[in-house]
Parts: sequence; structure tokens; C-alpha cells
Amino acid sequence: MTTLTNTLPEVAGHLRLGRMTIYRLIRSGDLPSILMGGSRRVTVAALQSYLEGLSS
Repeated sequence: MTTLTNTLPEVAGHLRLGRMTIYRLIRSGDLPSILMGGSRRVTVAALQSYLEGLSS
């Protein structure tokens, strides 16, 4: 099964950004996230959408 969500440390690793930068992007609404069982996650679709928005 393919992973549909990423933890924030995973997102930071994929984007090669610091963890606090990821939190800022989420807080500003630029990177949508969801709460799953008390853990903040970013869906693969949200991450792809964010990256596509950067290139346009």
C-alpha cells in the first residue's frame, strides 16, 4: 500500500527544510495539514499541490 500521508519530519526531509519552517507553512495556510490521532500529517496530494504552486 502506498503512503497517503507524511509526518512533519518526513515532509521537512522531502523538502529539505527545517521542521520549524514546515510548522510556519502550515500555520500560514500555505501547506494544508490534517490531524490524525493527535499527530499532524500532510497528505501527499497537499504536498504535490504546494510544490506545483511554487513553480507557477
